Amino acid sequence: MFKRLRRQPSTPAEEAKKAVIDVRGITKTYLMGDIEVQALRGVDLQIYAGEFVSIMGPSGSGKSTLMNILGALDQPSSGEYYLDGVNVSRLSESELARVRNKKIGFVFQSFNLLKRTSALRQVELPLMYAGVSGRQKKAKAALESVGLGARMDHLPSELSGGQQQRVAIARALVNEPAMILADEPTGNLDSRSGTEVMQIFQRLNREQGITVVFVTHDPWIARHTNRVIMLRDGNIIADQAVKNPLVAGESERPSLADEMEEILQDAYYGGKEEEYN
Repeated sequence: MFKRLRRQPSTPAEEAKKAVIDVRGITKTYLMGDIEVQALRGVDLQIYAGEFVSIMGPSGSGKSTLMNILGALDQPSSGEYYLDGVNVSRLSESELARVRNKKIGFVFQSFNLLKRTSALRQVELPLMYAGVSGRQKKAKAALESVGLGARMDHLPSELSGGQQQRVAIARALVNEPAMILADEPTGNLDSRSGTEVMQIFQRLNREQGITVVFVTHDPWIARHTNRVIMLRDGNIIADQAVKNPLVAGESERPSLADEMEEILQDAYYGGKEEEYN
């Protein structure tokens, strides 16, 4: 019978790294009428600079709640959350907005682009909000880094789904955030476009050391990251390194059953005997 998995204590090498995300005893309780719903039940989590991590969990696991807290879109009921060394657990709304703009790059499933705004202006927006000078030069560089140097003046309606998502990635990168938080970033894309987007994320992580956190339900996507964290009933039940992460575009997608079996074997059952209780 499956038993809950404890993450091994941090190694000296991990302790020497910089924790971009440091979550300590986070809980989140919602009131639904007279009923209290515990979405998170004392979550501890550290994600270090340069990691590429996926967070998985079924509906009701607390995955979306954790994503909102990590993205400074919501605050915990108790516990502490340090983002790039800043305790964001009890910041005001205006302070949270500044943290979101400067320290987090968001990429969403639905792209969230303005319909009548060119790709270049879309990417300039975070820089405008931050009051940064030299915005056009930085926005152009971000678009070129995702292969859209020739599409800067195009509107979203003139771009494919994959190109729109690349604009969103450039927008997330342009402020040089502490991390990119991607919520199902390939969910609305065909397989080819999804592969291209995953290739961009892997390249950014590998070549520029950008910390990337994917929130996903897709085991195939998780296999392309370096570490998988699984939630159930508001608790982390598994936290494992991915053995032999896939390189986007080099492997054919297996059946859904095979995907799930493989990720379960790695994340749930891949630890040492002493890790189970």
